[in-house]
Amino acid sequence: MPVAVYRFARDLRLDDHAGLSAAASHGDVLPVLIIDRDLEKRLRSSTRRAAFYCGAVAALDGALRERGSALVVRRGEPAGILGSLVREAGASAVAWSASYDGAGAADDAELQAALEESGTRATAVHDSPAIPPEESTAARSSGGEGYKAFAPYYEVWRELEPGSYEAPLLLSFARSDVPNEPLPQPKEFGSADVPDASSARAREKLDAFLRGPALQYSIALNVPADDRTSHLSADLTFGTIAARTIVRETRRRLDDPFLLSEERASLRLFQRSIAMRDFFLQLAWYNPRTSDETLQEKMREFPFADSHPQLEAWREGRTGYPIVDAGVRQLHATGWMHPRVRAIAASFLCFDLNVDWRVGMAEWERYLSEDDPALAVGNWQWIAGVGADLAAYPRIYNPRKQERRFDPAGLYARRWIAELAHAPGGGFGAVRSATAQIQLPLGDAQEYPRPVVDHDRAARDFLKRYQEFVTPAAGRRSNR
Repeated sequence: MPVAVYRFARDLRLDDHAGLSAAASHGDVLPVLIIDRDLEKRLRSSTRRAAFYCGAVAALDGALRERGSALVVRRGEPAGILGSLVREAGASAVAWSASYDGAGAADDAELQAALEESGTRATAVHDSPAIPPEESTAARSSGGEGYKAFAPYYEVWRELEPGSYEAPLLLSFARSDVPNEPLPQPKEFGSADVPDASSARAREKLDAFLRGPALQYSIALNVPADDRTSHLSADLTFGTIAARTIVRETRRRLDDPFLLSEERASLRLFQRSIAMRDFFLQLAWYNPRTSDETLQEKMREFPFADSHPQLEAWREGRTGYPIVDAGVRQLHATGWMHPRVRAIAASFLCFDLNVDWRVGMAEWERYLSEDDPALAVGNWQWIAGVGADLAAYPRIYNPRKQERRFDPAGLYARRWIAELAHAPGGGFGAVRSATAQIQLPLGDAQEYPRPVVDHDRAARDFLKRYQEFVTPAAGRRSNR
């Protein structure tokens, strides 16, 4: 029987797997995991990310062993390793899941060229998005590649059906005696604990979410104290569950005739969040340079700063704005931050402190369990007003108004900010000023800091700089 090598990366599961299906079309699949320098660097940057990854790899290897196979683990440069494995196993083809960030896509192209030059069929497969970029592009009514605005993309996306791929029991895995290396362990990357990051656990989380919390998603998405979002970001990032599976199961849940209208609206909003993920992936796929430069040409020379006197306060969660600080401290403690608060905290960095979005992205990479550079770039550029958000002006979040609207009693802030855990009364964020501090009960050694900047003044100053920058830029473009 012919053999095909499949290289696992951010797709650590066996079910509903486009890449495995592609490899299986060429023969029995030899499952391979390569830990290269770039992956090692990203795992070392976040101990929680490393722990999740190692847990997912261990679960994948266990699932393969149940089918009479096992992961072939190697450490080093992918092209050389895969070339050697092709010769050792007598394989005729190699497949892997495509990357979407600029650097990853360039590496894919180089790897494919090297393998094909040696006479091996090589294929990078779209497994990460529910709808591959080419499928949404093919449905465009106008020409061009990809979408730069979400609204028209979503109109097309929601009418498309995700593909479905062979179940793992129908796949045939090769038994090989090629030399192997140990599975990656958390201690290699400075981590310790190994969570249950199996595909079975991811599916359990999805099923539990769709049974109940998803029906209130429209509330949970905006109220950070209501911690009932799906918490599937790390699972999606490392592929322990397919985005296709999530979309199909969500649409199946929408078929329930007994759902209330607000429950249907919540499910559609959750489905829209998966579409937004696909949107950013296709955006990076067709615009690979966004890893290094902004999508909006007019903003590529905007004078964002690399630092600010209060940058460390933002990094430490001590800005004096509870909803910002609670989010940062939640990230430090858990490797995750509530979606609404991510936008508020990122907005504060970019607009209140005028700091470049890349500084914030690099900072959060040190703590997040999830790991997808293309999504990180898309989301950060969107918030910073330099990406696919085509609003006339940047969307500047007012942290005080956000507190009053989404954490009026300070429940979220109290949970994550120790200095505020026993502060008297509720809604403290609404009455604070740039010169006031929250006073704690006698005997508490810590004081919560006063706001490090005046938000209203900072927002006005940023908008003034923005207007002065874009107006002459528009004039320069019109004179070309």
